[in-house]
Amino acid sequence: MLKTKKNTDTVEVSVASERAEAIGGVLIAFFAALMAISQMVNGELEEEMMIAHNKVVNYSSWYQSKSIKETLKESELNYLKTMELSRIVPPEQNGELLSKIAEVEADIDKYGAEKIEILLGSSAVGQENWAQDLDGEMGVITGVQEWEALADAYDAATKKFDLGMLFFQISIVLGAVCIIIYDNPKLQKAFILLMMLFGIVGSIMSIYGYVIAP
Repeated sequence: MLKTKKNTDTVEVSVASERAEAIGGVLIAFFAALMAISQMVNGELEEEMMIAHNKVVNYSSWYQSKSIKETLKESELNYLKTMELSRIVPPEQNGELLSKIAEVEADIDKYGAEKIEILLGSSAVGQENWAQDLDGEMGVITGVQEWEALADAYDAATKKFDLGMLFFQISIVLGAVCIIIYDNPKLQKAFILLMMLFGIVGSIMSIYGYVIAP
């Protein structure tokens, strides 16, 4: 009688263990698929983030080149105004000097407007303040600050995906442990619950990263 009961208990443990292994295997496959999707999306976001960072560098250099040109024109304006005040130029050429001063002042204003558009972006300055074209087209410049904001947003999103994939990896490890300890159904159940918990957290983090991505 005792032997029969012992055999029955053994069979029940074996059945429970097989069921836990099956559930663990399915969950491993499910969370591994979610992790693969997250890795693919995260890879695209990281690529966009690198593009945004490169744009920040390029547009910052563009901004600096405009600043240098503006500084040179300001130096030229100071020189011309010094000439005007010192009356070095003969009176008959004074008109030409004033015309040159007006031209340089216009260039300074132009460089200043272009710098603002490059820094803030065409949409931020408004159509009436467009001063810089891009490949011959006006109003299409994404400013340095806008590229910086995009880079930061992509960075925040990729960090959420990285965290989500970490939870997926932990979940898969817990599933593997669940399959290994086949002779302890209660412990297997605990690992399955932990696996589901980490997998759900990983899913939430990945979804959140996708939502906050630009």
